[in-house]
Amino acid sequence: MKKYVKKAFIDTLPIMAGYIVLGIGFGVVLKSAGYGLGWALAMSVFIFAGSMQYAMVGLLTGGASFLTIAITTFLVNARHLFYGMSMIEKYKDAGARKPYLIFALSDETYSLVCNSDEGRDYYLLVSMFDQIYWIIGSVIGSLLGAIIPFNTEGIDFSLTALFIVVYTDQWLNTKNHVSAIIGIVASVVCLVLCGSDKFLIPAMISIMVLLFVMKKFCIKEEE
Repeated sequence: MKKYVKKAFIDTLPIMAGYIVLGIGFGVVLKSAGYGLGWALAMSVFIFAGSMQYAMVGLLTGGASFLTIAITTFLVNARHLFYGMSMIEKYKDAGARKPYLIFALSDETYSLVCNSDEGRDYYLLVSMFDQIYWIIGSVIGSLLGAIIPFNTEGIDFSLTALFIVVYTDQWLNTKNHVSAIIGIVASVVCLVLCGSDKFLIPAMISIMVLLFVMKKFCIKEEE
C-alpha cells in the first residue's frame, strides 16, 4: 500500500481544494443553525454525502420527519446505485476494504477510481484521502463558525453553484440533452405544483420514472 500513498495524494489534490472549501461552508452553515463541532464531525465521518449534508441542515432545522430525511437521502444519492453497478468488477475482490470503498464512493472519488487500474489499495487510499479532506473542511468550518461571526446568507448556495457548473459542463460536452431537459422540466412542474418546501421528493421521483421510461422507449426503438 505504501507505494500508492504518494500517487493517491497527488491525484486527489484537486479534490482536496474543492472538498476543504465546501466542507468549510458546510461546517459554517451547520454551526449557524445551532449544531456544533460534534455534529459536523459525526455527519462527515458517518454520512459523508456532500450535497446531502447541506440539505440535511435545512431538514434538521425544519423539523423534517425521519421518513422524509430517509427518502430525501435515498433520492438525492440515487445516482450512486449506477456508480456502484459500474464498480462491481473493480471492487469484487476488495475483501475487507469493500464496505468502506462502497461507503466512500463520492462523485469525485468515482471519477478517479473508474479511470484507474492501480488496484484496490490505491482505490482505498483515494477514498480515504477524499473523506479526510471533507472532514478537515467541516471541522475548520465549524470552529470558524464558533469563533468568528459569519453572515451565512448565501453560503449554502455554494454547492448549488457547483452543480450548476457541472450541469453546464455536461450540457456543453454532450449532444443529447433529453435527460437534462427532463430534469429541468420535471423540477419546475413539481415546484409549481408542490411549492418550494415540498417539491424535491416528487421532482426526484418524476425524473427517475421519466428517465426509466425514456430508456425503455429507446431500447424498443433500437430493436
